[in-house]
Amino acid sequence: MSGTHPYRGTPVALATKHAKEHVLAPALARAPGLRVSVPELDTDRLGTFTGEIERPAPARETALLKARLGIEASGLPRGLASEGSFGPHPQVPFVPVGLEILAFVDHDLGIEVVEQRLSEHTNFAHTTASALDQQTERFLASARFGEHALIVRPNAGDTNDGLQKGIVSREELAEAIRRCAHASEDGLAFVETDMRAHHNPTRMRQIALLARRLADRLSALCPACAAPGYGTVDTRPGLPCSACRTPTARIAVEVQGCARCEHRRPRPVAGARAADPGECPYCNP
Repeated sequence: MSGTHPYRGTPVALATKHAKEHVLAPALARAPGLRVSVPELDTDRLGTFTGEIERPAPARETALLKARLGIEASGLPRGLASEGSFGPHPQVPFVPVGLEILAFVDHDLGIEVVEQRLSEHTNFAHTTASALDQQTERFLASARFGEHALIVRPNAGDTNDGLQKGIVSREELAEAIRRCAHASEDGLAFVETDMRAHHNPTRMRQIALLARRLADRLSALCPACAAPGYGTVDTRPGLPCSACRTPTARIAVEVQGCARCEHRRPRPVAGARAADPGECPYCNP
């Protein structure tokens, strides 16, 4: 990449307490050349995965809030933050998915760039237990326990009573289950995967993939005003049915646009020629 890019060698404040700089810094250093720094900042004030502190806004807005907190804490004009959300797949409810979001804010240029990635590559899951039994062992295998950490809390009543995070050893796990089951009104401990990035390598890999996408986006300059962050800003449905050519809900057009000015350029989705008749409101009403 040319050294003339406006972000080459400039710093950006990453708001994190979960070591995300390990995957974000290399991606952004290669392109567009940003230098990631991590200011002292408690991002848990904007919500925790375990719910002791509620998230104040949806994931996208929370990521932008974190990026602005990084700017405030560091005194730098640029901020970066990540936010994750986990739950059932929007189309296949029994399949867990993770939504990763990266938000970049530049106060000097007045731009905000947000990229996101939805993936089925997650170990997000939970179970209940009163002890380390056969059912718990099956859960531990599927959760990739050891490489990935767990969280244990009481299943009923005061669910924060004795809550323990970052469990990676069987001894810790057995003791946490015993204590939390004893504290629970139903005699069960709630055991869940720890989705904080520094305790979840699967999630960290997804953040790394998204970091490359954000790096590509920030590397692209607007053809109208030369601001960084040129990329997809909107989509339009209407891909025609392959059988009858009726417009469907499938995306047909991506709108490329600038993060700073009003420049927009629609283009057909690459490789998308027609939708399956099963998605057609006429062929499959």
